[in-house]
This record gives sequence, structure tokens and C-alpha cells, in this order.
Amino acid sequence: MYCCLCDIALLLAALAALIFILLLIVAHVTAKKMPNLHRLEEEKHFIDSKGKKEPFPSIHDPPTRDLSVVVPSYNEEERLPVMMNEAMEYLEQRQKKQPSFSYEVIVVDDGSKDKTTEVALKYCKKYGSDKVRVLTLKKNRGKGGAVRMGVLVSRGKLILMADADGATKFADIENVEVGLEKLKPWPEKLAISCGSRAHLEKESIAQRSMFRTFLMYGFHFLVWFLCVRRVRDTQCGFKLLTREAAARTFSALHVDRWAFDVELLYIAQCLSIPVAEVAVNWTEIEGSKLVPFWSWLQMGRDLLFIRMRYLTGAWNIDTSGKLK
Repeated sequence: MYCCLCDIALLLAALAALIFILLLIVAHVTAKKMPNLHRLEEEKHFIDSKGKKEPFPSIHDPPTRDLSVVVPSYNEEERLPVMMNEAMEYLEQRQKKQPSFSYEVIVVDDGSKDKTTEVALKYCKKYGSDKVRVLTLKKNRGKGGAVRMGVLVSRGKLILMADADGATKFADIENVEVGLEKLKPWPEKLAISCGSRAHLEKESIAQRSMFRTFLMYGFHFLVWFLCVRRVRDTQCGFKLLTREAAARTFSALHVDRWAFDVELLYIAQCLSIPVAEVAVNWTEIEGSKLVPFWSWLQMGRDLLFIRMRYLTGAWNIDTSGKLK
């Protein structure tokens, strides 16, 4: 009986090792070696408030603004105005109190099928293209791809990622700024401050089904086990980066879909970029693009492949990439 159990255990171990090796091979073979930094000709320009085409700058140019806000948007014609009204009111009031403060908001339309671009252009006309710019991607890249395209044409010394649904109160930028400041002295001006909903976890569990709670904990475990151990909430779409940190991480980013935040923080971890995690206010807004089971499944697969592709050398952290 004992020998039989040993044989079964050895067989299961061998099977697990074989599956692991096969997954490594699949992850390596199917990997796109380089980040997708290619742009169509139309994506290299924005329309100014007078309707004229102007070329986007590069994050590798010297900064000319204090803050850039990048807003990835896919079919957000209904939710975008709420977020933009709140953001613009805050930024305009801050500029009145602090005249030297300069900012820009870059709305990235990720191949929307609705009027997201038209809605965003209304803010460009109202505030001017020096403050609001619209980058319209001709094909959907995914949230990670949209954020990357916006970040890499930013002009700010600091760059904030902010979701179009307005789930996080924009004024919480002050909290993440404090988190960033506490990381000083920044090595080579590299630092990231992440908004976090981890403090709301108990409350959210009370409102979730047991199945969704299981998925959440499973995802958190995979993130911790495979990739990132310093940040509890990797998925909050409210992150503030120094220009230098944004250039290094987003130039090397491969993942275009939901798990891009995890790869971003994994790259930061590998480059020893200090990261702060700061509690922010957050409200669940209807209209989320996440489909609970399938989105979690996709993210779980992406997490596994992120780790395996870096492990096998299919992906490398090359921070010299530039938009093409």
C-alpha cells in the first residue's frame, strides 16, 4: 500500500513537472518579444482647439508641465463627462491658488465605437489643447496599451493614471502626491505612488458573493506568488509616477490588457523603483468593462505568462524603447 502511494505521488509530481515545462514552452514561443510601440500615422497627432493637426511630443523630451493626467477610455461617452468635470474643476481651482502650477489631461480613446472622442474634444475646445488633448487609437489595444500610448506622449514631471469612470475621487491625487513625497530621496528621480482600495476590502467582501470573493483572493494570491509582493492592491487605476519612472516602466511594458498594472509593478520591482501604496476613496460605478469570471480568468493566465516569459528570457526589461 505504501509503495503504491509513493508511485502515485511520483507519477503526479512527474505530471506536474511536465505540465510546467509545457507551459514554459508555450509562454516562450507565443510571446511577442518587444513591447508594441508602433503607431499609425493618425495616432501621432492631436487636434488642437482650432481644428489643426499637431504632433504629439515624447516622454523622452524634457518636461514642460507639472502634471499629466492620462485617462484611458473605451466606449465612455456617458461616464467620461462626470470624471472630466470633476478633474477639470479640481485642476483649474488648483491653478488659481497656485498660478505656477501647469497641467495637461490626455484622454486616450481606445478604439471606441461610440462618441468618446467627440465628448473629449468638447473639453479640448473649452479649455484649449494646451490643457486637454485627445489621442484617438484606430484599433482597440486594451487598457494597458491605451495607458502606455498616453503616458509616452505626456509632458508632465509627474504622470497620473486615472480611470474614465471616476470611481476614485480626483482630489485624492493629493494623497498619492504625499505618498510620492515620502519616498524621497528618489534614486535617479524614480518613484511610484499607487492609490489603493485595500482598506475597503472587508466592506467589499460583505457586498460580494462567495464566488467573487474566492476569485478576488485567488487573484491576490497569484499576484503575490508570481509577481508583486510590495503592493496589496495592484489594480486600482489611480497611480502617480515620476516622469523618469513612467519612461522606464512603460517603455518596457508588454501586457496590453487588464493585467498590465501587475507587469508595470513587476518591472518597478525588478528595477528597484520605490513604490508607495496610499489609501484612496473609491466607489463602484456601473458600466464596468470587466466580466467577473472571464476577466479574472484572463488576468490569471496573463499573470502566469508574465512570470514565465521573464523567467525564460522571452521578455526582457529594455527601458530604451521609443514610440514609432
